[in-house]
Amino acid sequence: MNLTDKQKGITLSLIGVLLITPDSLFIRLINLPSWHLVFYRGLIPFICLFVLLLIYYKKNFFHACIITGLPGIFFAILIALGNTTFIISIHNTNVANTLIMISLTPFATAILSSIFLKEHPSQRMWFTIIACFIVVLFIFYDSYQGNRMYGDFFGLLTAILIGGSAVVVRYSKLVNFLPSLLIAKFLMLLIPILFIQSFPESLIIDLREFYLIIAMGICLFIALSFITLAPRYIPAYEVEIFFVLETILGPLWVWLIIHEQPTTKTIIGGVVIILIIISYTFSELRKKLRKSCHYCGLNNLLFGMKVRRGLGYLM
Repeated sequence: MNLTDKQKGITLSLIGVLLITPDSLFIRLINLPSWHLVFYRGLIPFICLFVLLLIYYKKNFFHACIITGLPGIFFAILIALGNTTFIISIHNTNVANTLIMISLTPFATAILSSIFLKEHPSQRMWFTIIACFIVVLFIFYDSYQGNRMYGDFFGLLTAILIGGSAVVVRYSKLVNFLPSLLIAKFLMLLIPILFIQSFPESLIIDLREFYLIIAMGICLFIALSFITLAPRYIPAYEVEIFFVLETILGPLWVWLIIHEQPTTKTIIGGVVIILIIISYTFSELRKKLRKSCHYCGLNNLLFGMKVRRGLGYLM
């Protein structure tokens, strides 16, 4: 089945975001300090990517990492910082607050895309972003409590960093950013060393944490690979709109497993956001299908004219 660029981008974005939704749950279940978790969060995806890219590129491995240039460096830094601020946020506020702040990513991405890429969102996209933003404020107002501004701030910073990384990928469509993702994970191994005391002795973990870290790392590896590729096929702000799903499913997994129950208003807002995303997605697919049908109909019309013209010559 041949997919259009739009369909490829939507598929990669959707699968990538769905795989990243249990991320907050993993962070809650893994009983480790923030900087230790940042280290392990980078370790497993780094190993997976390193092996994969080494097999794929072989002798050209280091060249593939270098050829990404400045866009690759900026992307790696933004991803590494975004992962770090995300964990700090989760550890300093509740999951719902962090994910609500991160759901503002499409809004940040749209602004950054307009400034740096001159890609101005359509009216339908702006409506989708604004509608989601209003619902997010509704949820945030309900769940906001004092003494959580620190965590909320890092959640908002995570949204800006994620949006920035998507814009970088969109700006350099021809660059393969998977090697840059490897560099980002390497940076996540280096940054915590500056803050972890008694390194590396303090990194020893038990078997339960080990299995959870492996599961988290594999999900992150696949998710970030798909999300990294998605902006090559669709605008960055369209990729980021799918991250709103994490705002809903993330707290849901936490509620199901460790019984951190969201409020009624959060559930209502989540349902509204999901309906908005589904409406937007089907609207885009319908528009594509309509264009495709119009193109086929035009071809049939032209073919019919040629046939009639040919018959006219024969007569």
